[in-house]
Amino acid sequence: MADLVLIAALAIAILMLATWVVSVIVNDVSIVDIVWGFGFVVASWAAYLFGPLDTLADRPLLILVLVTVWGLRLTGYLAWRNIGRSEDRRYQQMRKKSPDAFWIISLFKVFGLQAVLMWVVAVPPVVTQASDGPLYWLDFVGVGLFAVGLFFESFGDFQLARFRTRPDSKSGVMDSGLWRYTRHPNYFGDFCVWWGIYLVALAGGAWWAIFSPIVMSFLLIRVSGVLLLEKSISRRRPGYEAYVERTNAFFPGPPKRRA
Repeated sequence: MADLVLIAALAIAILMLATWVVSVIVNDVSIVDIVWGFGFVVASWAAYLFGPLDTLADRPLLILVLVTVWGLRLTGYLAWRNIGRSEDRRYQQMRKKSPDAFWIISLFKVFGLQAVLMWVVAVPPVVTQASDGPLYWLDFVGVGLFAVGLFFESFGDFQLARFRTRPDSKSGVMDSGLWRYTRHPNYFGDFCVWWGIYLVALAGGAWWAIFSPIVMSFLLIRVSGVLLLEKSISRRRPGYEAYVERTNAFFPGPPKRRA
C-alpha cells in the first residue's frame, strides 16, 4: 500500500507542477480549481495501472469508476464555468499583496498546498487498488451514498448555472430546487461522495483511511466551502440573510418558518 501512496504522490506532483507552469504563462491561478477533481482521477488511475493486481478485481475497478465519474464531471463543469473569465477574487487578492513574487509564491501557497490536500484525500481510492476481495453489502451502501452525493452535486450545479442566466441573478438569491433545502447542495453532495468512496475502501479493509472524508468534510464546511463563501455573500446579495434564516446551511432539511 505504501508503494501505491507514493505512486499517487508522484502523479499528483507532476500534474500540479505542470498546471502551475501553465498558470504562470497565462497569468491565471484559477486553473487550479479546474484541475482539483482531475487530480483524484490521475492519482487513482496511476495506482490502478501501476498497482499490484494483475486482474480486473471488482473493488479496485468499482472505486476507479466512481472517482473517474466524479472527477471528470467536476472538471468539465468548472472548465465550462471558469475558462474565459477573469481570475478568481481570492487569487487576485493574494496577487495584490506580492505582485512581483506571486508567480513563485503561488507554487507553494496554492498549488503545493492543494497537492498535499489532494494526496491526503485520495488515499482511500488509491489504497483500494490493492484490495482483491469480493464485493459485499458495504460496497453497495457506499455506491448508494456516492449516487446521492453525485445527484446533489450535479443538479445543484445545474440549477445554479441556470439561475445565473437570469437578468436578476447578480442581486437575487437562488432559493429554489435543491437550494430550497440546503444553502450548499453541491458541497453537501461532495460530502456524500467522499464518505461513499470511503465506505467502499472500508469494505476492502482500509478502515484507517477515515481521515480522508474527515479532512474533506472539514474543508467543505469550515475552510474553502461554506464558511469562505458566506463571509461576503450577504453583503453582495440583498435577501441572503433572510435566506439564511429559513434554509439549512449544509445538511438538507425542510425550510424553517420565520417567526
